[in-house]
Amino acid sequence: MSERRIVIDPVTRIEGHARVTVYLDDSGQVRDARLHVTQFRAFEKLCEGRPFTEMPSLMARICGICPVSHLIASAKACDQILGTRIPPAAVQLRRVLNLAQLLQSHALNFFHLSGPDLLLGMDAEPARRNLFGMIESHPEMARDGIRLRQFGQQIIERLAGKRIHPAWVVPGGVSEPLAPEARDAILAGIPEARAIVQRALNWFKSAIERFREEAAAFANFPTLFLGLVGEDGELEHYDGHVRVVDAAGRIVADNLAPERYRDYIGEAVEPDSYLKSPYYKPEGYPDGIYRVGPLARLNIADRCGTRGSDQEWAEFRQLERGAVLSSFYYHYARLVEMLYALERIEQLLEDRQILSRHVRAHAAANHPEGIGVAEAPRGLLIHHYRVDEAGVVQWANLIIATGHNNLAMNRGILQAARRFVHADRLSEGALNRVEAVIRAFDPCLSCSTHAVGRMPLVIELRGPTGQLLDEVKRGA
Repeated sequence: MSERRIVIDPVTRIEGHARVTVYLDDSGQVRDARLHVTQFRAFEKLCEGRPFTEMPSLMARICGICPVSHLIASAKACDQILGTRIPPAAVQLRRVLNLAQLLQSHALNFFHLSGPDLLLGMDAEPARRNLFGMIESHPEMARDGIRLRQFGQQIIERLAGKRIHPAWVVPGGVSEPLAPEARDAILAGIPEARAIVQRALNWFKSAIERFREEAAAFANFPTLFLGLVGEDGELEHYDGHVRVVDAAGRIVADNLAPERYRDYIGEAVEPDSYLKSPYYKPEGYPDGIYRVGPLARLNIADRCGTRGSDQEWAEFRQLERGAVLSSFYYHYARLVEMLYALERIEQLLEDRQILSRHVRAHAAANHPEGIGVAEAPRGLLIHHYRVDEAGVVQWANLIIATGHNNLAMNRGILQAARRFVHADRLSEGALNRVEAVIRAFDPCLSCSTHAVGRMPLVIELRGPTGQLLDEVKRGA
């Protein structure tokens, strides 16, 4: 039997580098499809030998899009190593910073990375299906996206001193209190940002009918959903406990301690990707497939917890009787979360306690291990460190949000390829839909490439004309 391949290289409008291989059988039917994450950065090894107090600022360098997420998770791990309780104002400030990160990251994906597909159409001319095409055809929406992301970054800058790779979040709290004028400036910008999100929500809900075919085939299948919820079951991004629900919306597991993640999350690797494949241990590998991120968070929560977002969440949950299964609706979930972020930031900033000068607890290393867990824009983020008596990191493990979705992304591109790709009438629009499945998950591949054990490795040396000069292989 002969086999043909269709390779999409690179996958466009994502953060990081990846390619997709679609395998066709001898009759031209799609047999399999795989997402290959082709970059590798060994952050866990780079941590070893560093004082744990340096970890938050070092970990912020993992990603230029979501540095705050790594700051938060890393600092929470370091808080455990200190063994101290951080001041309440510092907790609130960290929450605001994390929500601002979510706001700007979600805006980037919805308006700029996925927006061209949604506004111009999956079959639009590739030369036009980009941000510049959006600016030409939908200038108000393009401006809204730029302004919303700018506002999220401005919040980060007002709190942490700079927009990218801030070092403000530290073990024990934050390094500086919030200035009253910075708080007032943020509050003044919220009404405009809320209006932008509401316009986008209204547009998306009016446009859903146009994407019924995509919604049916974009990773639309039963899986588990996993993430943090608050003690009252509300949407949570900073603290709380882990909840798992099934495709029918039933709670499979609840009140799971984030620090005991190894009891219920396993980590596997495949030979064709540098992206780990976490799985839910009670179901085994690969049956323990689950999803994280905004779609999962809205599926597992009992409510959001703010007035406007609760109304939108209730409407979102009417899409299906159980959990909302199609990953196309990650876009919808991001809009609901952006509304929640703005309303929650406003609530937090209106509490006078947030202006307290007491924002950091000081201590030495009192525990040999720390595990920090928070919700990044793309889902659950885990930082786990072990240190020696001097507080020097001896071992680290990171499970990045995108990694949790690896199994679902691979199954999703296979589903879309089988629905849209036909060897006898191959179209650019069909291949774009395969890519668009990945964009729906909003993967951040640059910060998610982490290996377990000794992965197979192939290094090729090629000459100036592309000829293979030498090759070194490790593993099967």
